[in-house]
Amino acid sequence: MKLYWIVILAALLALGGGFITRALNSSNEADNSSQIPSFTLNDASGKSRNINEWQGKVRIINFWATWCPPCIKEIPEFVALQEQYANKGLQFIGVAVDDEESVTAYLAKTKINYPILIGDIEGIALAHQLGNSVDAVPYTLVVDKQGKIIHQHRGGISKEQIMEVISPILD
Repeated sequence: MKLYWIVILAALLALGGGFITRALNSSNEADNSSQIPSFTLNDASGKSRNINEWQGKVRIINFWATWCPPCIKEIPEFVALQEQYANKGLQFIGVAVDDEESVTAYLAKTKINYPILIGDIEGIALAHQLGNSVDAVPYTLVVDKQGKIIHQHRGGISKEQIMEVISPILD
């Protein structure tokens, strides 16, 4: 009888793990009719920045945190892509779902060539509003020049994955 309950428990754990995996890996494609809503957050210097400042560009909006190893791993590739494709209409925007002090300390030791907005708790709510139903970080959105969300990705994203999405829509 004890073996029966162990098997039942293992089956329930496997089922739960399957649901979590499915949620994390479920459609990374956004509904092509999703328009990015206007939002304003302060940058690391305290200046108020609105997402519409970069309207007319392909925007890659990356929700990240200083305590998140996959987030930190992505940043050098984002810096390289920003440098390489800025003149073709690409704009990375980082939204730190972290406190200002942690982000400022991180930025003091890491050179990032794109705007970093401080989201903290508001950033987590914003990411959730923008499709991050499991509150994963990193979470990345690709927004076309018309302001439509054309791709969303939960978890780490590679340079190759980004290029596959943005190559057809860059100048």
